[in-house]
Amino acid sequence: MEFDPLSSDFFDDPYDTYRWLRDDAPVYHNERYGFWALSRFADVVSAHRDWKTFSSEHGLTIDQLTDPNSGVKGTSIIMMDPPEHDRMRKLVSRVFTPRAMAALEPMVRGVISSYLDPLDASESFDAVADFAAPFPVEVISVMLGVPKADRQQIRHWTDMMLRREEGDPKPSHASIEASLLQIGYFLELIAEKRQHAGDDMVTRLTEVEVEGEDGSTHRLTDAEIAGFSALLAAAGSETVTKLVGSGLVLFARNPDEWRKLLDDPEKAPAAVEEVLRYWAPSQYQGRFTHRSAEYEGGTIPEGVPVFLITGAANRDEREYEDPDRFDIDREVGLSVGLGHGIHACLGAALARLESRVAFDELRTRMPAYAIDDAGLRRVQMSNVAGFSNVPVTRVT
Repeated sequence: MEFDPLSSDFFDDPYDTYRWLRDDAPVYHNERYGFWALSRFADVVSAHRDWKTFSSEHGLTIDQLTDPNSGVKGTSIIMMDPPEHDRMRKLVSRVFTPRAMAALEPMVRGVISSYLDPLDASESFDAVADFAAPFPVEVISVMLGVPKADRQQIRHWTDMMLRREEGDPKPSHASIEASLLQIGYFLELIAEKRQHAGDDMVTRLTEVEVEGEDGSTHRLTDAEIAGFSALLAAAGSETVTKLVGSGLVLFARNPDEWRKLLDDPEKAPAAVEEVLRYWAPSQYQGRFTHRSAEYEGGTIPEGVPVFLITGAANRDEREYEDPDRFDIDREVGLSVGLGHGIHACLGAALARLESRVAFDELRTRMPAYAIDDAGLRRVQMSNVAGFSNVPVTRVT
C-alpha cells in the first residue's frame, strides 16, 4: 500500500491506509514525494513535543517541505520554532483562553442563530454550504475587526488557498492568487486600523510591542500582522466548518449517539471531542527533522520532511479501545484532534465553543434529520479533511 495525501483515496477515506501504516509501516517513507510519516498515537504525540527534532520552520505542506528555497520560515507563527514562536504566541494566546472564550458565547450563539433562523422553515438545506461554512468566518472576523461585507470573501480565498489537485503537491495559480489577495486585503485593513483604531484584534496587534532576544522591544510590522490575521482567519473558519459538517454525517450514521445528545445536552462537549477524534479536520501536520529520530519500526533521518498523521493516531487501537466505533461517551483523554505540543491550535477553545453551540442549536431545531449520501461531497485540500456539501432533510 501507499500513503498518498494527494490521492482520491486520501481525500475520500484514508482510514484503511492508516491502519496499514500503524501495523506494517509505523515509520513510513514515501519515495515518490520524498517524505516520512508517523502514524501511531504515542509516536505522533512524542514528535509533537520534540520541536528541536521536528522543526516547523520549513513549512507544513509537501511543496514547502521539499523546496529548500521556499522562504516560508518566519512568515507565520506556525512556521516558527522557539524562541520566536513563543514570543509571538504570547501576543494572542490570552485572547483564546477558555475563560475569554466563555465570554464570547453570547456573540457566537447570536451568529449561529442568524444563519439557522432563515433555515428553520426549510425542509431541506445544505448543512455545510448554508450553515457550517459561512458562520465560523463570521465569528473570527468579528474578533479580527473585518467589516461584515468582506467576511465571506475571506472564506472563499481560504478555500482556494488550501485546495490541491489530485497528484499535484503544488498550489495552483488560482491558489497562489487567492493567497496574495488575502494578504493584500489584510495589509489594507491594517493601514485602516492604524488610522482608525477599533476594539478588535487587528488594532491591538498594531499597538503591542514584542520583546527581542536581547531584551529590546519593537512593534510588529504590517507583514507580520497580516500573516497573523490570515492564519487566524483561515484556521478559525476551516476547522469548525469541517468539524460541524462531519459531526452531522456521523450522527446521522449513528442515530443512537444523536439520541444521547438529544436526551442530554450536557454531552455536547464530549460529542465535539469524539468528532475531533473520529474525523479530525486537520489530518496531518508537516515538520522537518533537524536530527535523526528512532522509533519502533525504523529511524527517520536528519534533514527530511515528516508528516505527523493526527488522523491515524486518533484511530490507534494501542490508545483507544474499539477505535473505529463512534461513541460520544468515550473517555478521549489526551486529545490531539487540534494538534499538540507548542503548535497546538491557538483557537482550540474557540473551535470547541463554536462546535458545541452549533450542535446544541441543531439538536433543538432539527431533532430528526436524514442525510442524502448521494449529495455528500468532500473537499480536496492540502491537509484539511471534511465535507464541502452535506444535504440534509428534516424528518417529522
